Amino acid sequence: MPAELPQTASKIDGPLVKQFSIFLPNKVGAMLDVVKLLRTHDTHVVALSISESTDSSIARIVVSDPDQVEELFRQHDVAFGVSSMVVVELREVATELAKLLAALLMAEVNVHFSYPMLIHPRGFAALALHVDDTDCATAVLLGEGFKLLSQADISR
Repeated sequence: MPAELPQTASKIDGPLVKQFSIFLPNKVGAMLDVVKLLRTHDTHVVALSISESTDSSIARIVVSDPDQVEELFRQHDVAFGVSSMVVVELREVATELAKLLAALLMAEVNVHFSYPMLIHPRGFAALALHVDDTDCATAVLLGEGFKLLSQADISR
């Protein structure tokens, strides 16, 4: 009879938010075209980060309706990738940012990139984080008392 081994950790599922990485030509108006496309379908950008190189740029966006955006991008041949983000509400940015980063450091979770949300759900600042281990980051941040926002929290 096989021995039952104790579980060393339990997985805590937290809310994750979809981020789209859009590959755009590095030209005036390229991001505006994307925003106009979304707006015509009643979808909004709720977080945005753009990094450029000589020939192209990558716009990282979080939107109000990711399922619709994925379909729109496919229909309009917009080159994109999708990844999961942890979105953390910060009630007191000055103290909580250091606490958040210290908690991730202690858990050895690497932050690849981060950017603020354009909207403030419930009136507080929010930070989108792309980390190397979303399960661990979620468990650690929830354990430290942080409020993680879901797609429903940031959608209009």
